[in-house]
Amino acid sequence: MLNATIASVAMVVLLAVIFDFINGFHDTANAIATSIATRVLSPRVAIAMSAACNFIGAYISVNVAITIGSGIVNPGQITQKVIIAALLAAIIWNLVTWYLGLPSSSSHALIGGLFGAAVVFKSSFTIIDWPSFLWTVLLWLFLSPLIGFIAGFALMTALNWILRSLRPATVTAIFSKAQIVSAGLMALSHGSNDAQKSMGIISMALLSGGLIAKFYVPLWVITTCALAMALGTSFGGWKIIKTMGMSMARLVPVNGFAAETGAAAVILTATMMRAPVSTTQIISTSIMGVAASNRFSSVRWIIARNIVWAWVFTIPACALLAGLLFHAVSII
Repeated sequence: MLNATIASVAMVVLLAVIFDFINGFHDTANAIATSIATRVLSPRVAIAMSAACNFIGAYISVNVAITIGSGIVNPGQITQKVIIAALLAAIIWNLVTWYLGLPSSSSHALIGGLFGAAVVFKSSFTIIDWPSFLWTVLLWLFLSPLIGFIAGFALMTALNWILRSLRPATVTAIFSKAQIVSAGLMALSHGSNDAQKSMGIISMALLSGGLIAKFYVPLWVITTCALAMALGTSFGGWKIIKTMGMSMARLVPVNGFAAETGAAAVILTATMMRAPVSTTQIISTSIMGVAASNRFSSVRWIIARNIVWAWVFTIPACALLAGLLFHAVSII
């Protein structure tokens, strides 16, 4: 029995590392798309910097890991099969949206998968910790894109006013350097929030399998997830980089700085408040806010609409997929 438990936990760890790796290259665009689009950094340098900052960001806190690992469902009320089904659903969704070039949310995918698999396992919605799910998870997932838009819009509006007397060439020269810092900050914030989701899942599996007595995130889990995300980031997600950095709006360095700084501030705030947010959503809407601060027609709303539809469908689609996969895993 012990061997079977260890084997199932090992499977969860493997899938969580794969999810983290895919999250890394799927969400690489979050930190570096604008820097590449504005030609501030070459793709190779941008990806290397993003990987390093993602790794460091993973050590900032374990607040989000606690929410994912114990704030949606009670680890003591589920089995490893639930966690495996949730991870498989999130991995499949990430791969499909990556192939299509859609910057969908890895956070939504994992949370939707965990929700669906747990409900099917229990055959009841009572297994969900509704207060935590509604106020810490769902509220932030849906409000944070709006906050990201406002942050990008407000910061770009302020910069336009502050820099109004400077020549465009001078502004570009200043923010070609400043955007390197903002891109690093964005990558750091991405690691601080997204890497913790896999940490929470692995720690949930350890507690569910009786391998730890109470919920906490071991150091080896933090390091493993940090390495997996950094390695995934180093591969880059070129299709999504193109969608976010080049197709959504036309950007110059000052725009990229405003979008990245606004988004990073929102993500780091969410991390400190234990909220698992979608870094993809926040940087995407921050880019939209920056573009809209000049004029709303600057945003290519058709592309933005396609991205929004991907966000809307992610949680229910992954919940349904995880429910089906739970039955498949149970049979196997």
